[in-house]
Amino acid sequence: MFGLPGQRLSDLEQELDRLLSFPMAHVSLYQLTLEPNTLFATRPPQGLPDDDCLAEMQTLIIERLAARGLRRYEVSAYAAEGQQCRHNLNYWTFGDYLGIGAGAHGKISLANRIFRTVKTRTPEAYLSATGIAVRQSDVSIDDLGFEFMLNALRLVEGVPIGRWAQTTGMAIGEHPFLLERLASAQSKGLMVRRPDRFQASARGLELLNDLQASFLP
Repeated sequence: MFGLPGQRLSDLEQELDRLLSFPMAHVSLYQLTLEPNTLFATRPPQGLPDDDCLAEMQTLIIERLAARGLRRYEVSAYAAEGQQCRHNLNYWTFGDYLGIGAGAHGKISLANRIFRTVKTRTPEAYLSATGIAVRQSDVSIDDLGFEFMLNALRLVEGVPIGRWAQTTGMAIGEHPFLLERLASAQSKGLMVRRPDRFQASARGLELLNDLQASFLP
């Protein structure tokens, strides 16, 4: 993790030296995020790096890992050729998954319906519940565009446009506003204009939260 309170570029350089002293094929490096509506956000720690320092840190990470053959393939993930995390790639390409156990989340696609599941959160309540102890909620058509892009735009190379129809069962033009939002993001330079892929630009990756939010219903 980087962007920690009091962390300097020189500190990160030393940490990367130590990290890269070990053999590895995959690295996940996350920037510290102060999530809204959390105690951490309302009482932020002192000494957080400013935006310029964070940008320098990100550049340093990309360059140092690339020099070791670990290419950035997702906002926070780097891998040697053929070593990308298949588990997470399923999430980022809007695949389905089962949530098993207390607090687990799942996503299931049927012929005419996509829904999410949430298991009872606490182990005690989960074990004492009758039935399957799960809540289900359908993903609305409006939300489909946001949820798909929320994940797909994390990938440096994006995803094939055909993945949209494959995972949603819809043509792009059938969505109420997806084409309009795509055109807007491309005109702002936040997405690459490609006929075959949905892909964030380099600037779009830097402003990923804003780019993702532009697809909110």
